[in-house]
Amino acid sequence: MKKALILGVTGQDGSYLADLLIEKGYIVYGMVRRSATGNTRNIQHLLDDETVVNKQFFVVRGDLADVTSLFRIIDEVEPDEIYNEADQDHISWSFDIVGYSADITGAAVGRLLEVIRQINPAIRFFQPCTSHMFGRSETMTQNEETPFNPQSVYALSKISAYYFTRYYRETFQMHASTAIFYNHESPRRTSEYVTRKITQSVARIAHGKQDRLVLGDLSAHIDWGYAREYMEAAWNILQQLESDDYVIATGEAHSIEEFVDESFKCAGLDPAKYVESSSELFRPTATSTLVGDTQKARERFGFSPKIHFKELVKLMVEADLKMESGDL
Repeated sequence: MKKALILGVTGQDGSYLADLLIEKGYIVYGMVRRSATGNTRNIQHLLDDETVVNKQFFVVRGDLADVTSLFRIIDEVEPDEIYNEADQDHISWSFDIVGYSADITGAAVGRLLEVIRQINPAIRFFQPCTSHMFGRSETMTQNEETPFNPQSVYALSKISAYYFTRYYRETFQMHASTAIFYNHESPRRTSEYVTRKITQSVARIAHGKQDRLVLGDLSAHIDWGYAREYMEAAWNILQQLESDDYVIATGEAHSIEEFVDESFKCAGLDPAKYVESSSELFRPTATSTLVGDTQKARERFGFSPKIHFKELVKLMVEADLKMESGDL
């Protein structure tokens, strides 16, 4: 059985990746940091499953900020694959905690890759990146050759992670790959993200627990996909004979206003009665409308998203309606 180490296993992406790898027969180790130990909601189903926990799924303690813990974990686990799903991934937070974001999202990837090189350079490494690296793009769609033009500390830090990964791949011939993920959502998103804020609010309004929803720029258009499918792409990327960089997206963009309208529609409500826009929630800098060109991923491993915009919104709203009714 292959062994995989997932850093950031309690997050949306890390938890879906754990599910997928366990289904594929892997032994999975998930690293949890001190401040995340009380937030295991996304992996609670694994922790409660006696046929899986401490048999096929193990939790290990560590932190990207602590290189000694990374060395200890990788040395003890001896994984075949490492997926780095741990970082400071919130854009608005990155403007307020610049040093931390740059270190954990960017520099920590260099530390991690160096530890891998010293212990076992044959370990396959996956680094997620972000469409926000393209920022204000001059092209209608973006692919692996599109120039970066970041507009946030988060995006700048991810560019650092991207180049660290390429450097170790090209210099030391390590199997180190990246995926430039466009926005990907699910019921496992936290309410700090606009999609989950919307669907959670719709559910609360439907159950009489909330009376309005205040958002920022409703006109922004975003290429949204389903997180679980993007984690399947991450696994496929590490199965390729040669490591490389890939754009992962749906290839279509929808506005936040469309997401709002579709969410309220799923609950049988009129958004005009509940939704407000506030300039205080606008970001200090904005990106262009970013739409991913996934030709390379389609040709290399047949990437083709099955969950599209309306299905994604419905999936999230229905999950939050169940949660607010006490069914989850």
